[in-house]
Amino acid sequence: MFPKNSHNQDKRLPSIITATTITLGLMVSACNSNPNQNAGTTSGNTVKIISSLPLTGSSVGQTQTIVNSIKQALDETNSSVCEGKLKIEYESLDDATAATGKWDAAKEADNANRAVSDPNVVAYIGTFNSGAAKIAIPILNQANLVMVSPANTAVGLTKPGGEPGEPEKYYPTGKRNYTRVVPADDLQGAAGANWAKSLGVKRAYVLDDQEIYGKGLAEVFKATAKKIGIEVVGTEGIDSKASDYKALMNKIKSLNPDLIYFGGITQNNAGQLIKDARNVGLSADKVKFMGPDGIFEQALVDAAGKDAEGVFATFGGIPPKQLTGAGKTWYDSYKKKFNSEPEAYAAYGYEAAKVVINGIGKVCKGDREAIRAAVMGTKDYDGILGKWSFDANGDTTLTSMSGNTVKGGKWEFVTVLDAKK
Repeated sequence: MFPKNSHNQDKRLPSIITATTITLGLMVSACNSNPNQNAGTTSGNTVKIISSLPLTGSSVGQTQTIVNSIKQALDETNSSVCEGKLKIEYESLDDATAATGKWDAAKEADNANRAVSDPNVVAYIGTFNSGAAKIAIPILNQANLVMVSPANTAVGLTKPGGEPGEPEKYYPTGKRNYTRVVPADDLQGAAGANWAKSLGVKRAYVLDDQEIYGKGLAEVFKATAKKIGIEVVGTEGIDSKASDYKALMNKIKSLNPDLIYFGGITQNNAGQLIKDARNVGLSADKVKFMGPDGIFEQALVDAAGKDAEGVFATFGGIPPKQLTGAGKTWYDSYKKKFNSEPEAYAAYGYEAAKVVINGIGKVCKGDREAIRAAVMGTKDYDGILGKWSFDANGDTTLTSMSGNTVKGGKWEFVTVLDAKK
């Protein structure tokens, strides 16, 4: 999700992604003859941006606001750059299926290959889920196609700290083509643990949904918690398709924690986890429930109902309503244009689109390699999130995060969390 989020829910393939899965993505790419055949300069005065996000299932409330924000950024430039000489088309693709209700590996591979095979495509905005990114990055990398994510947070996408061989195994050309405008999980997991301590937590039980995003966050939360004096009384990966978790919650109850931390996304049964915790007597006043930006969305509140009251979530940024300056101007403009409240990752979708548009504007032609270099080289960018840069890994230099809670059936901002501490 959060928000991501981020994420937010993303904010995510089973925890240990197999070499076979990544090989599958690369093999699918190879079926398009040679992806590098489309890696040069497009002809004509039109280029294209593609986004790939889960638009089927409960993520859609979150991801539709990202799509709206991309359209908003393009509308502000009349979908053109270089004094109108270069037009920009935009196509929104869905990487989720109705069968799963969330992102799907084969669908994501299809989307990435579709982008690579269209010579007019010069940038790819996505993915929402970190597991999906692991499929797309290697395919796009072979075609020098830049990818900017508004929501991915898994550490291993850009730097060591995840699985063996990360991040190098996602970049077969040896050249980076991936960036993200949200901070990674090594920051958010630590910020969550520090926030928990400030809330008076002394004993925590740590759960995860066994996906890349969730397990990574849970591991960072657990390590930081132990470092700062929170006792971790147990850890477990859940079956996200289970009908209920009463047995698990009764086991947790016997260990007497004052916090349950869930590393995962709403779509992996977070609502049921919360309901069953409350049903066995782990009341919100005695046992806090906290998650990352993967649950920081209205879909979590809808899934858990009244039991969502008091749930805590970190977000790898600042919620739209709390933005100031240029961020406040964007927020007001979004509400006026779409007559609705932007969810957590909407601002990050807008920022991702603006960075891509700026990169295309610097190059003024449909040259994938030149646009990749321009976007990756973003420095001291004055955006709606503040002034920031991409570092050598493709990560944002932003570190401000937020703590949020459910109150009266809605998420409310609680405090700014400094991830640098």
